[in-house]
Amino acid sequence: MRDITTILLLALAPSVSFAPARGAAQQPAGPKPVQPARPLTLPTLRPPVADTGIFSPVPLPPPSGTRQADGTPGPSYWQQRVDYTIRATLDTTAKRLSGTETIRYANNSPDTLRFVWMQLDQNLFRQGSTGSLLFPSESRFGAAGFQGGLEIDSVSQCSGEAGKRGSGEAAKRPRKAKRSAAQPETSPLPRCPASRLRTRVDDTMMYVDLATPIPPGGTTVFDLSYGFAVPEHGADRMGRDGPLYEIAQWYPRMAVYDDVHGWNTDQYLGQGEFYLEYGNIAYEVTVPAGYIVAGTGALQNPADVLTGDQRSRLAAALKSDTTMHIVTGPELASGAARPVNQGSLTWRFRADNVRDVAWAASPEYLWDASGWEGVLAQAYYRPSAETTWREAAKMSRFSIQEYSTRWLGYPYPQISAVEGPVSGMEYPMLAMEAKSDDGPDLYNVLTHEIGHMWYPMVVGSDERRYAWMDEGFNTFINTFSEEGYWHRDDSAVRQRERQLVIGIDQTPTAQPIMTPANRYKTSSNLLSLAYVKPSIMLLTLRSKVLGPEVFDSAFREYTRRWAFKHPQPSDFFRTIEAVSGRDLAWFWRSFFYTTAALDQTVESVKQEPDGSGQVTLANLGDAVMPVELELGFDDGMTERVKLPVEVWYGGNRYGYPIKPGKTIVSARVNPDGTFPDAVPTNDAWKRPTTTATP
Repeated sequence: MRDITTILLLALAPSVSFAPARGAAQQPAGPKPVQPARPLTLPTLRPPVADTGIFSPVPLPPPSGTRQADGTPGPSYWQQRVDYTIRATLDTTAKRLSGTETIRYANNSPDTLRFVWMQLDQNLFRQGSTGSLLFPSESRFGAAGFQGGLEIDSVSQCSGEAGKRGSGEAAKRPRKAKRSAAQPETSPLPRCPASRLRTRVDDTMMYVDLATPIPPGGTTVFDLSYGFAVPEHGADRMGRDGPLYEIAQWYPRMAVYDDVHGWNTDQYLGQGEFYLEYGNIAYEVTVPAGYIVAGTGALQNPADVLTGDQRSRLAAALKSDTTMHIVTGPELASGAARPVNQGSLTWRFRADNVRDVAWAASPEYLWDASGWEGVLAQAYYRPSAETTWREAAKMSRFSIQEYSTRWLGYPYPQISAVEGPVSGMEYPMLAMEAKSDDGPDLYNVLTHEIGHMWYPMVVGSDERRYAWMDEGFNTFINTFSEEGYWHRDDSAVRQRERQLVIGIDQTPTAQPIMTPANRYKTSSNLLSLAYVKPSIMLLTLRSKVLGPEVFDSAFREYTRRWAFKHPQPSDFFRTIEAVSGRDLAWFWRSFFYTTAALDQTVESVKQEPDGSGQVTLANLGDAVMPVELELGFDDGMTERVKLPVEVWYGGNRYGYPIKPGKTIVSARVNPDGTFPDAVPTNDAWKRPTTTATP
């Protein structure tokens, strides 16, 4: 042991230096440990060093009884449950919707609630709203000069005994939604004395002071009456075009109360989307008799609003793998598309285990449908869009099949793609798309919006804080859907996306993926941080780090365990690490928490006469990745070497040993160009050409 000890002492000796005191002032700014004064005759000690490198642990929230260390919901996990009964009338002359709603709110939290918050999204279109100050009127998230807002006529609470306790325990874990097309309507809620409540509206949120607090495990009932003028351009998430209406954010909704933030009261500004509770929703909409309505959920009264032929066609379409016409052009032209053409009709829908409902209505809708394993895939479009939309039902069916087969079975009875003024927006069982220029353009948007049925409609993440957990995940799964439908290789598209992300990350306004959606500085950041960069990085993690089999298993497990729940980013990170068995702190830190750039290079190649030697690799960026190294030899042959990310544990240089043999004439990292390397021009090394001296 003496010899080993001597060696260790000699190795450590250089760390004790007699550097001048100014060296201590060169440490990074920040809190400094207080040290006792040292005699001037003693050497200066170096400042303390912490493990803050790229491989150090990411500071995730500590595990708890609600969210466990392996990313699973804990034994104490809870979330609130909200059931709605809504009745609304659309006045197409006044372009106005008026309605009433009853909300049954189950408090599954361990807290007594003395007040609640509700979301009034239509207030985005009030003059002077925060969103209107951030986004110009004619921009995508503007209102095109429209001034509206939600008008609340009354808010009351059922304050009797029936409202105090109820389905709290039963609501902790929502039931899997059934696919049956015929479900009973919501049972009438027990009536009790109602107390009118005091409210305070704060932009798009409303504080409601309760007359009766809701204890843990308790249930209460709210009744509301409201109305609003329908905007023509509703921030590209709802609106109208002539007689066609796409209706969303159309009823006061409960804000989420969760174990992480308590009440989630971030304002709706147009850009950041939604975070909602799960429950059952029964709703009815009264529209002019000539209108056809497509909506979230299962139609409850087809005999009242459809003709006998239409009902028969729907039943046949559910069992057909080819598209069938439910409402045809000649029927629209003759008036035979509707059971009556005068007055109004009320359409009744029910949706179980959903976080929202939306609908579209038009007197000009053609209607197609087909089925896949009990799911009805439907398309509604005007004759003016028939050229591109005639394949929409087929596209919808393929999308449902692709995502169900690859990730998680679709839990709802139908999907409806509806054509209209909204360029692309998703709601449970309802996907809004514009006319589109051609088939590929329509499919890209349609399969994207249908992909949202999984993220965030089933996996209920917080879109407003973490847009990447729905838009990014969805863009990732769209990759396989688009290639599968068109039977094509989109590698060139992925390469352009990588370059887009790298370019945006090198701009002065660059931000990390973890930036909340409301705080994106530019529209380019919205595109990159919410959509493209998360997708590109997940594809890289899948193909370059974990491998497709391991990654897909982990992603499926995340989807399964957080279905109908509220995951946080830490739950996703921990799930991927638990299933893959890999510490990926370096990956999350590099590409999600920061804008670190990857820049790998071949610094040099040195060989002895027998061919042995070393290839020196350098990591010149702040991010790390595994290395793929291609060696070219003097006989024209090549060899591909894959090195794990751990080669960078020792620093930003790594020497790859070369065995005796052939002469290396070239070496290149990232040979197929699929790593997100910010500086590809320094990826390659070539042996200098020597010329003989005459």
